[in-house]
Amino acid sequence: MKLTKTAAVAALLPAFLFASAAWAGKADDTVSIAFAKELEHVDPYFNTAREGILLGNAVWDGLLYRDPATGEYVGNLATGWNWVDSTTLDLTLREGVKFHNGEAFDADDVVYTLNFTVDPKNGTKNKVATGWIKQVEKVDQFKVRIITNGPFPAALEYLAGPVIIHPDEYYKAVGPAGVATKPIGTGPYKFEAVEPGKHFVLKRNEDYFAAAKPKAKVGTIDIRTIPDINTQMAELFNGTIDLVWQVPSDQADKMAGQDSFQVINAPTMRVGYLSLDAAGRSGDKNPLTDVKVRQAIYHAINRDGIVEALMKGTTEVINSACSPSQFGCDKAVATYAYDPAKAKALLAEANYPDGFEIEFYAYRDRPLAEAMIGMLAEIGIKANLNYMQYAALREKRIKEGVPISFLTWGSNSIADVSAITSEFFTLGGEDDARDKNLSDLLEKADSSIDSAERKRLYTQALSVIADKAYWVPLWNYSTNYVMSGDISFMPTPDELVRFYEIGWK
Repeated sequence: MKLTKTAAVAALLPAFLFASAAWAGKADDTVSIAFAKELEHVDPYFNTAREGILLGNAVWDGLLYRDPATGEYVGNLATGWNWVDSTTLDLTLREGVKFHNGEAFDADDVVYTLNFTVDPKNGTKNKVATGWIKQVEKVDQFKVRIITNGPFPAALEYLAGPVIIHPDEYYKAVGPAGVATKPIGTGPYKFEAVEPGKHFVLKRNEDYFAAAKPKAKVGTIDIRTIPDINTQMAELFNGTIDLVWQVPSDQADKMAGQDSFQVINAPTMRVGYLSLDAAGRSGDKNPLTDVKVRQAIYHAINRDGIVEALMKGTTEVINSACSPSQFGCDKAVATYAYDPAKAKALLAEANYPDGFEIEFYAYRDRPLAEAMIGMLAEIGIKANLNYMQYAALREKRIKEGVPISFLTWGSNSIADVSAITSEFFTLGGEDDARDKNLSDLLEKADSSIDSAERKRLYTQALSVIADKAYWVPLWNYSTNYVMSGDISFMPTPDELVRFYEIGWK
């Protein structure tokens, strides 16, 4: 029997949620969106969360833009670019652009923003965005020169992705702390209100220059942080939320049965993985320093079973430490089939015939984490779940390491292996392998201007990661978007919810 909307709500949701519905929708030209994760900082250089990428894409602009339909790079804040040599990139900037506060855009903004982010003393969190830049120089008012740390063929991909530009005068005056509460960009939306981590209101920038991105279709985007999925679904039923993504399959299936909602499942660049402390950073007596133990854990995880039972959609199991859609992601590496008996035998060979107890860390997808913990228990490993906020877990991993961590990475929607494999295996704070030879391979791959050579080196590096079981690659995520019937929006594989593309039917 199909429940009516009213009956479904009454059966599933707390009564207090009906008392204060502030209806969203066409009437006031407002799309209300739920974020599941509390965003630590709205400045795109001071967070690495997907939610931050979405806000960054809506409020700020990059120098370039990658057309999601064709994959081609087009000018955005820059109108032209030219490689002078393998480490020198000149860009001609667009004239006549204004920041939301009226400040005129020119070379000073680019030079100040990028040199600020690459200066270690400023403590930027999103180091992958500009870590390849050595320095930026002003050539004239509308021309800049980027000097890279070495040949970096993925530079255009980064300039079209996570690299955004702040207004230099404003940024000098208020710094990151000021941007956290009153951000200023050039993008199709501007912030009207910010309640850090909880509530963001974006208003259409009526004066947007719209060279690559279009002008926003909807006047207001109202975003609230609602961590609990059941509360998100309640608000969708109530009409106080119009769009949610990353909805678990069971909830999406329920919503698909309701005539007033749209449910779309789409692939993403995000992958899930277990990072194993092979370097022993988290303690002296760490079983994970033994490759046989790491391989045992790999054999213990029924990845296909989890995908089939809990994830569904277009999600697929992966074997390499990268997203299959990225340049250089070779899928033909060693893998370890689900085989509990083999896992137990490997533990015995490593002198752990009765298993051991260990800490297991996660920040999202608790049911998936619990399923894997149950599988580890079957081979004698008692894994204790430590469920934390992402920012806290990341900080702990950088400072002291953790034994096992269930993580995901969306690569800032950058379609290049350098945005994930090189991020986690080049001796940085979140590198649990600390393999110098592996790091050297990746650094050579990142800097080669020969595409075939890059692919060859990435294949070697990915094979080392698989052979030594530094990671247990799990799956590439698909995501379920649940929307009200009035919304017009088509997801793209890079998982960038482009707010300015959202409209009304």
